[in-house]
Amino acid sequence: MYNLLISMLIGTAVAASLTLFAEVDYWIAVIAGVIAFTIPFFLITRFIMKKIGELMNIAQRDIQAGRSEKAIKTLESGFKYAKWQFYIKSQVNAQIGMILYIKQDFAKAFDYLQKGFVRHWVAMGMLAVCYMKKQKTSKMIETFEKAVGGTKKEPFLWNLYAFCLEKVGEREKAVSIMEKGLKKVGGNETLQANLEALKEGRRMRMMDYGDIWYQFHLEKPGALIKQQTKAIQGRRKIVRR
Repeated sequence: MYNLLISMLIGTAVAASLTLFAEVDYWIAVIAGVIAFTIPFFLITRFIMKKIGELMNIAQRDIQAGRSEKAIKTLESGFKYAKWQFYIKSQVNAQIGMILYIKQDFAKAFDYLQKGFVRHWVAMGMLAVCYMKKQKTSKMIETFEKAVGGTKKEPFLWNLYAFCLEKVGEREKAVSIMEKGLKKVGGNETLQANLEALKEGRRMRMMDYGDIWYQFHLEKPGALIKQQTKAIQGRRKIVRR
């Protein structure tokens, strides 16, 4: 990465110059070299991340205005910074993959999500769901494990993990994951309620998470409304009797 290389060259040059030409003590020269490395590395990192942040903000506005294709092109322009800073490419891939996934262009989304940033838990969750839809359960579990390993305190992620496990017929493992999630999160009403639902053989209630849940396209708002309507109608019939 250019940032690391440039900073190392500056740090090395400063340390060598102080040792060879100024006859400064070796350890003082090393400390000066470390400082000379740190300052440009920090400044370049800050500059690059500011540029990426600006692109993300522009893309977000385009998404909100319904211009997803323009948002993707904006994000793609961020690839030019990939050689300057670690993880830039994977972060941009994660963002583009998310946009394509939300658009339900799952094939294209999968290609980007595979190259996404492992600590971007939403993108990792979407990648895991893609593996589930491809009937690659082991890869789904592997991806979820990476996601919860990097983001232990996010309740929704544990719920999503368990939901997908239950969907592929791994109810007992889903219960185990929810129990583990409760310990990591430190207590959560929705986690607890869904854990009890799994133990009792009932359906997990994910709609409480709203938009963040629906963007995974595992349930449709309309279908849930129909289910609720039928349930209400059923209760009314029981009352009438």
